[in-house]
Formats: sequence, C-alpha cells, structure tokens
Amino acid sequence: MQEVKSISQWRKIFQELHGKSVGFVPTMGYLHQGHISLVERSVAENEITAVSIFVNPTQFNNQEDLQGYPVSIADDKKKLLELGVDYLLLPEYQELYCDGYRYKVSENQYSQDLCGGTRPGHFDGVLTVVMKLLNITKAKKAYFGQKDWQQFQLVKGMVKAFFLDTQIVGCPTVRESSGLALSSRNNLLSEKDKKIAPFLHEIISKKLSIDEKSKLLAEKGFKVDYLTEKDGRIFVAAFLGKVRLIDNVPI
Repeated sequence: MQEVKSISQWRKIFQELHGKSVGFVPTMGYLHQGHISLVERSVAENEITAVSIFVNPTQFNNQEDLQGYPVSIADDKKKLLELGVDYLLLPEYQELYCDGYRYKVSENQYSQDLCGGTRPGHFDGVLTVVMKLLNITKAKKAYFGQKDWQQFQLVKGMVKAFFLDTQIVGCPTVRESSGLALSSRNNLLSEKDKKIAPFLHEIISKKLSIDEKSKLLAEKGFKVDYLTEKDGRIFVAAFLGKVRLIDNVPI
C-alpha cells in the first residue's frame, strides 16, 4: 500500500494506472467494521482501491466535537494494508483547502432538514470535501454507508447535478449484534451509555407513533435532537451525554 500525501503525487500515479478502474472510500479514520465493509466491496469491484483519511474541519459546526474526534492512524494503516488497499490518501488541509474555504458546494433544500437543520453548515463542508476528493481521485466508483442516509442522498444528488463521472455506491449499515449502528463516535460513549445506546435502533424499529418512540427514548436517557418520518424511513439523532448518535430504518 502506497501512501499519497499530495495531489500532484496522486495525479502522477493516476496517469500511470493507464485507465484501470479506481474504487474510492473517503473516511475520517478511526476505522471500524462499517468502513471495512466499504473497502472490501471496493476491492472486490475495482482493479485499484484508494482510501482517504482526512478529518474534515469544515463539516464540524462544533469545534469541541472536532477536537474530540478519535484518531488512530497507525491502526487504520494496518487494517487497510490487510484488506489489500492499493493507495492511502492523506491530504493536508492547506492543500485541499488552498482557497481557505472561500468556495464551497451548497444544497438548499434537503440539506436544511434532519442533521442539516440542527448542524448549520455541516453539509456544505461534507459536499465540498467530497467534490474535491472525487475531482482529485477521478474514481469510477465511490462507496458510502447508508447509516447517514441524508449524506448518501446528498452526495448522489451532487454527483448527478454536476455531471461527475463517479458512480456513488450505497452500502448497508453495519451493526453490532445489539443492533447499534457502528460509528467512530461509539468509542466516546461512557460504559454506562454503551449499554443504553442499542435501545436507539430497537425503539425506532418498533411499530409505534413518533410521539411514543420519542417518549421511550427519553425514558432510556436519550436527549432527542430529531425523530421523524420522511421518504418512507424513520430518522433519528439523539445524544447520550455529549455523544450524538444517528440512525435510520425503513418503515
């Protein structure tokens, strides 16, 4: 696995691939089985797989959240090497945002709801960094988990709107045996909250009204950010302590 730390280095590598299909998995690191499932699919479907690790500051509307985001570069590299990843992209902020984030990609409807409604500017940062990474890698396919359904749909919409050549592939949410959706943030939960967290998926999956589900979540100790039905799915974001968890299930 070759580490790539500059855009010019990747462009030279890409030219030398002579048209081989590139699968791409963008991550912020601290890789778990959910990330691994995306990488495994890319390796199976493409001649070359590239993974990026970049904790993107522009998508954090809470600086405390950014500073507390878990990092494990050494462990991540070991996992990616074992999975057969060809290239690990480790871009620097100064190069990726050479404009100082003066230019950005915005969506003005769906991004204002759900997570976008309570995290202003979040999806501007997500879409902007994904646009940059797709333009750099020129991947044939890019892989995203469906735990963040809103993000997945917005990225798909952006690619279509701007006529990018990359196919966005959605992959099923990977869960613990308890039903809890895997997330890097799960590691920030206290031991007490780790026992409560699985109730998030259990409760939103019940055949109850939104009000009934919201009441049950509160009784378990969740502080609900939002809980709603939209487009044939149930969406939730809720806090346990300072840790914000999201999930969604089809109705």
